[in-house]
Amino acid sequence: MICRQCGFENKKGAKFCSKCGSSLDYVPSENPEKSDSTKYIIIALIAVIVLLVGAIGYFMLASGDSSSQVADVSPQSNASQPAQPVESDDSDENAQTEVVSSKQTSESKSWELIGSYSGSGSGSETINVPDGKIMVKLSAYPIKNYATNHLYVSGSNGQSGGVDWGSTSKVETRSDSFSYTSSSDETFTIDYYETVNWNVEFYRYQ
Repeated sequence: MICRQCGFENKKGAKFCSKCGSSLDYVPSENPEKSDSTKYIIIALIAVIVLLVGAIGYFMLASGDSSSQVADVSPQSNASQPAQPVESDDSDENAQTEVVSSKQTSESKSWELIGSYSGSGSGSETINVPDGKIMVKLSAYPIKNYATNHLYVSGSNGQSGGVDWGSTSKVETRSDSFSYTSSSDETFTIDYYETVNWNVEFYRYQ
């Protein structure tokens, strides 16, 4: 074995140099050719990795650019198309208008006073009432006596109403009402007897 310190060639298996006494136990150095080949392999692997990373980055950038171009082109293609007119359904609009009109008409109607009559004592009056939906309201207060006091309202169409008091009835105001619908004018007679005051009102739904 050759000594690393002095270069003296010793016997095989010797642990110390016979000339300088240095220890001969050392690990022989690796083969330089083997070391160089390992370096080349490492360099080649690094080069392959760099190439792979570059290729992946290139494809990612390319795919990103193509997506943005598609996104930019789509709105332009939609914008270039002329707007299509929307056809309206006249029948539906007319139907809706009729419904609204009828609703407004029904909501606007109410009972309107078309005639008011009053008096006292005894007697009768005849009045003319127009056609339509009519409501009659009447009330009277009697004279205190032992006669049969009353207020009657009767029409030519057979509609009537009224109040009366007997000889033993309590003296108080009494009222009544009725309604009817007629397609023509009607004549009404107001008959009253022994009253302090009376009142008859005619209302029309319009």
